[in-house]
Amino acid sequence: MTSNRLVSAFDIIGPIMVGPSSSHTAGAVRLGLLGRAVLGAQPERAVLGLHGSFARTGRGHGTDRALVAGLLGMTTSDSRIRESLKIAGAMGMQVTFHEVDLGEDAHPNSAEMVLRAGNQEVRVVGASVGGGMVEIQEIDGYAIRFTGEHEALLVAAEDRPGTIHMITGLFLQYNLNIAFSRVERKQRGGEAIQIFETDDAIPDELVAALEDFYWVRWARRIPRLID
Repeated sequence: MTSNRLVSAFDIIGPIMVGPSSSHTAGAVRLGLLGRAVLGAQPERAVLGLHGSFARTGRGHGTDRALVAGLLGMTTSDSRIRESLKIAGAMGMQVTFHEVDLGEDAHPNSAEMVLRAGNQEVRVVGASVGGGMVEIQEIDGYAIRFTGEHEALLVAAEDRPGTIHMITGLFLQYNLNIAFSRVERKQRGGEAIQIFETDDAIPDELVAALEDFYWVRWARRIPRLID
């Protein structure tokens, strides 16, 4: 069977990275970066659960240091990745690791990140799917998926009529094109998490405007992963 998927230089040579494994090191850094972006702040406390291969061989491949490096805002080419645990400790960031079973359907290179800063806490589950590529699969129990390949807006808000119309109206106001969008909810009339992936950068002013609406719990700009 043939595929029409275009092959990029990234597919061939992988990411610029420090570490022995694109999946265990570069991918873990990127999972940490996306977890940090979802929290919207530098984590003060991180409880990191490693699943499958991450749990069995992650320490030898530097997965623990790579995840923390991403949480500190480092990219895959940062020479400080190897010292990330020491750097986190010096900054007062509390980090604990444990083995977690995310189920037989979970990718073997998966991690659960429970992150806290001030009174804000999020639980983010994601996987390193190969070649440094990653996928966020769950946020606070919602099956919301994104990869960091696009700039994105993530919104947690009440599930009420007009919310999507209001958000897309802001995109129109700022002349932004939506490439992909998804909404996940647990029940009608409860809370929903929405993601809007865009072709262009999302201005901070748009995010701030969203947070002014009382039914929006939080809004986050998720930067595109670039090394």
